[in-house]
Amino acid sequence: MNSGPEADVDRLRAFIDDHPRLFVLTGAGISTDSGIPDYRDRDGGWKGATPIQHQEFVRQAAKRQRYWARSMAGWPPVARARPNAAHHALAALVSSGRTAALVTQNVDGLHQAAGARGVVDLHGRLDRVICLDCNTRLSRHRVQQMLIAHNGDWLADAGAIRPDGDIELGAVDYSRFRVPDCPVCGGVLKPDVVFFGGSVPRPVVNRAWAGLAHADAVLVAGSSLMVWSGFRFVRDAARRGLPILAVNRGRTRADDLIDCKLEGDCAELLGAAIRPAHVGPD
Repeated sequence: MNSGPEADVDRLRAFIDDHPRLFVLTGAGISTDSGIPDYRDRDGGWKGATPIQHQEFVRQAAKRQRYWARSMAGWPPVARARPNAAHHALAALVSSGRTAALVTQNVDGLHQAAGARGVVDLHGRLDRVICLDCNTRLSRHRVQQMLIAHNGDWLADAGAIRPDGDIELGAVDYSRFRVPDCPVCGGVLKPDVVFFGGSVPRPVVNRAWAGLAHADAVLVAGSSLMVWSGFRFVRDAARRGLPILAVNRGRTRADDLIDCKLEGDCAELLGAAIRPAHVGPD
């Protein structure tokens, strides 16, 4: 069997041609070419510190100070990120009507920025903030202005980046950081994302399951599938006998379930295999 990037593009293109109702699941690896690093190494291990846990954020004011101080510096680089060839390719695939669902584990909003409609944001969106007390929703841009107004002497743009907008600031006294309250009720503000240890909202999960129910194959792009919230869909697809192809560098939790795995760059392979002319009407 031929190997190399061109052969991988051919395999990916053939897989797409053979399955017009794809369930597409994407992870952090699809956004690396946009300058947003992924969480894990090639063996599936953490590259840096473990992200904040849901219960820590909800129960501990000190953890919220630490999160928002780091997020204040880490949000601008995420906001500046732009879609790469992989995002644009999948947006073209969605527009062509050849997907049963586009489900992403990412919180960066780059699929939507590329023009994809109906994206299932499994873990929420970093550009939105919610009040845990009154459910008021705010834009992250507005909250950034509030953070800066309360903490004018803090770093407001690190130039660095992480998938969740959180960054390392070193030895910092976070107790001095002032976290703004909800402007409506004075409650606790939280990014509208599912932190580790949190639960994906049932309506979101149901949308993803509904897409999988109508799919004839699964395409995984840039995900190690180490997190249960994404892995469960691949496991169920394998149980039902659906063909599964993954584009991912390194090990995945579902290596024994995947029919074809391409160890390549998502932007390179998807950008070459999926073109508007290729996915248009026959």
